Amino acid sequence: MKVKRAASIPLILHDPYFSIWSGTDKLYDSDTVHWCGKRQKIRGYITIDGESFCFMGDKEFHQVIPQTCVEITATGTKYTFENEKVILTAAFTSPLLLEEPVLVSRPCTYVDFEVVRKAGEADVTIDVQISADLVRFTPGAVVGGSYRTDDFSYAVMGKAEQKPLGHSGDNITIDWGYVYLAVQDAFSQVCFDKANEQLMASVKLGTQMGCGTLVAAYDDLLSINYFGDWKKAYWTETYATILDAVGASFADKNSVQDKCRKLDAKIEEQAAAIGGEDYALLCCLSYRHSIAAHKLIADKDGNLVFLSKENDSNGCLGTVDVTYPSVPLYMLYNTEYVKGMLRPVFTFAACDVWEFDFAPHDVGRFPYATGQVYGLAGEKSGSAFDGSNGTVFPFFYQYSAGSRIYDFKYQMPVEECGNMLILTAAVCKLDGSPDFAAPHMEVLKKWCEYLLTYGADPGEQLCTDDFAGHLSHNVNLSAKAIMGIEAFALLARQMGQEEVYGEYHEKAVKMAGDWEKRADAGDHTALSFGDRDSWSLKYNLVWDKFFGSSLFREEVYRKEIDYYIKKSNVYGVPLDSRKEYTKSDWILWCASMTDDRKKVDALIAPIAAYVNETPSRVPFSDWYETVTGEYCHFIARSVQGGIFMPMLIHKNGI
Repeated sequence: MKVKRAASIPLILHDPYFSIWSGTDKLYDSDTVHWCGKRQKIRGYITIDGESFCFMGDKEFHQVIPQTCVEITATGTKYTFENEKVILTAAFTSPLLLEEPVLVSRPCTYVDFEVVRKAGEADVTIDVQISADLVRFTPGAVVGGSYRTDDFSYAVMGKAEQKPLGHSGDNITIDWGYVYLAVQDAFSQVCFDKANEQLMASVKLGTQMGCGTLVAAYDDLLSINYFGDWKKAYWTETYATILDAVGASFADKNSVQDKCRKLDAKIEEQAAAIGGEDYALLCCLSYRHSIAAHKLIADKDGNLVFLSKENDSNGCLGTVDVTYPSVPLYMLYNTEYVKGMLRPVFTFAACDVWEFDFAPHDVGRFPYATGQVYGLAGEKSGSAFDGSNGTVFPFFYQYSAGSRIYDFKYQMPVEECGNMLILTAAVCKLDGSPDFAAPHMEVLKKWCEYLLTYGADPGEQLCTDDFAGHLSHNVNLSAKAIMGIEAFALLARQMGQEEVYGEYHEKAVKMAGDWEKRADAGDHTALSFGDRDSWSLKYNLVWDKFFGSSLFREEVYRKEIDYYIKKSNVYGVPLDSRKEYTKSDWILWCASMTDDRKKVDALIAPIAAYVNETPSRVPFSDWYETVTGEYCHFIARSVQGGIFMPMLIHKNGI
């Protein structure tokens, strides 16, 4: 769909390291950047009858071919430029088709150029330059070369001295691996420019040819340390080398791009039917954005493992309360990705070092899935292990019981137990089978019992919305606990354990009734029990709709939605009564709890306005100020998969 403006435009998106954006209205107004803002320069020029024009990257002293349009779909972005001689389109397609995990993992983006000559036979050449920014985070020499296979030409570049998986952290880029630029057309050329440390491609369209294609690819060599195993990306299960992956990209281009067009159209149509063009825009912006905040690998049994990175937060990997908001997108298209997020959590929870009777927060810090790093003992006093940017933590998963490396005060017990129970039950509901949960029922029951003990009125503890610190008597957190208990009951029913289902379902019903009474604040529910002057977004209630459990009365939902709309600011409904900031994913979850189109539009439209008008030129931030439109924190995070919750609810006829 055509967009007038967006905070940041996605160009090449594959994973937390290979993620390139444009943060200006015109593609030639500044250089492209990594999601964290570090320059990753790609320049583009079109030469028309010997006269050169810039269309991509900082134009510096060059004249430009004026940009006239930008279109964003779920899988691609297309720019249009025009002068008196030609119309140029430059399209970036990252075919992250969730039904095909190999394509999700294959780190190859199509860059397609099309030129329409407006008069005569203008001679056209397109030149693209990719800088060493893409392969270098710390100083060091760069090497490369250019070669020809039987099917395509390519140039490659990387640091001369490499340490794969040599650092860990947040807001940093990759320092290992190789970037590739490939062309198939015999009239086009690619090379490594050693003097300027860049790859160069020249697509010669002459006076007749109208189209040309480049493939930009990245081979990271190693992707994740997964509990001691040095894992390559999932695409290596299919392709022996990156050249095989690039060759396959050329070979299947037509069929893959046709699938992309069909998916793009389907998402835009379905989203527009639910929430109009505003919702369609949010879905188009969120699709690649969310997927590219993960890395896909396979475990030793060949199962998918889909590891998120807490971008612009702390770099944690596989964070449970980041997985939780992200899953609607993945439940829509392939539950294997949700299982791939949950598998490492179950693995770590079974390690001796994790001695708590509640679920963990994370499984490491990207790219090391080697044990939780959040809430280490001594962390707040400065005596904990130094986890500054770039530092690799010890492999905590190997530690024995009694190590006492985690501080209970900084854990999220009710939050993570509820998340794991709800997500496991949701996956099994969509699969129509309890098979995924079956091996984990013992630990799931333990987490359910924790919720029964502490979930009705949680004491002072952190939750996923901990920006304002600890909160006692958290009403929304209690709702999550109730839904977690109901989730366990539903899993038991799927396994044919009707007595167990009845026991836990009745407990959930009783807790929900009590919750309604204690949370009641007249025309809304409170932020914390006992404080009638407070309020908050009760997004956790959406699972009652999803499961069809009817634990809460419809009157609760009606009052809540009406109250949120009344409290909305120019850029959305605040997260709660304490501050004016919000979380975009949670607003969309709340919008899923009504089928009144006017109310849906009232909740969604301000978020679309934020995307269009924010002064913060960063990839779609999920945490921002509803009055000023400035982002608070969090960039390019996987949680924007939560934007798809209304589509998930509608798909399941709920």
